Formats: sequence, structure tokens, C-alpha cells
Amino acid sequence: MDGPNNNIALTAFRNYCDTVLRTVYNIVHSYSEAEDITQEVFLKLHENPQNFESETHLKAWLLRSAINRAKNYHKSFRVKMVSPIDETNENYFAQDFTPEENELLEKVRRLPAKYSLVMYLYYYEGYSIKEIADMIGKNKNTVNSQLQRGREKLKMEIEEEKVYESKRLHSFNE
Repeated sequence: MDGPNNNIALTAFRNYCDTVLRTVYNIVHSYSEAEDITQEVFLKLHENPQNFESETHLKAWLLRSAINRAKNYHKSFRVKMVSPIDETNENYFAQDFTPEENELLEKVRRLPAKYSLVMYLYYYEGYSIKEIADMIGKNKNTVNSQLQRGREKLKMEIEEEKVYESKRLHSFNE
């Protein structure tokens, strides 16, 4: 991107804040922590402005930084000491999707992290396998495998839920 760097963080924040926040929330499952991590990413860009080749490169850098910080959050002592509380802003993300889509997104979030992240970036943010591989520092084949396995796990969970519901309805009607 050309031009002075003095407003790059502000421009990036205006254009990509929601995308970064949703991606981080998908990893940490805490709205307040996702806000903090998102703020740290944009603050880092403000304090150390960089030249980016394109908007795509900027967005990839933001997401890569956010994903790394979210992963570090999961490794931190703080996450092990804090118990989750009912979050007042949790419905912030639900506004973007239908109830069915929100239900499916919640199932995606419950998958193991390596599957959940690639599925979220692929299906909800619209990134290609190559872009995801670049963002998370993995081989394209690895990302493709994680996407396939994530789909399989999600399909199994949905089928198990249908069986459970069917049994529950059957016993209710007897």
C-alpha cells in the first residue's frame, strides 16, 4: 500500500476490525478477551507502522497477528486461572447470521481448535486454503486435511445429534 503510514492503523481498524474480532472470538470463545487481543493487534500496527504490498497483504498480516496472539492467550497462565462468565456481548456476533447459521457456527467452535479455525476462516471469512495456510503458517495440504477432517467431525456430530433427537422424540411419544 502506498502513502504515509501515519493513518494505516486507523484505516486498517475501520476496514478489518470486525473480521479480526470475529476470528479471535472464534479461537478464544470470550468476547472481552477477543476485544483485548484485537486492540493489541491494531495497537502494534499503530506503534510499528509497516508498508504493505496490498490490502490483501495487510489483512493477512492482521489475521496472522491476531491468530498468534489468540493461540498465545490459550497457552497463558491467565486463561487457566479465569473461569468463564456469562458474557453480555456474546450476541454481538449472532447479529450477522440466521439462527440456523449461529447453531452451526457454535458446533464449528466446539470442534478441536485446529479444525475449528480453518473451517471458520474458510466458510465464514471466505479465505482460500492457500491464504489460510499462509496465515497460520501451515502447508496447504495440512490445511486441506484439517478442513476435510473438520467437515467429517462436524458431520458426525450433526448425525449423532439427529439420532439423539429421534430417540428422545420416540420415547416422548410412547
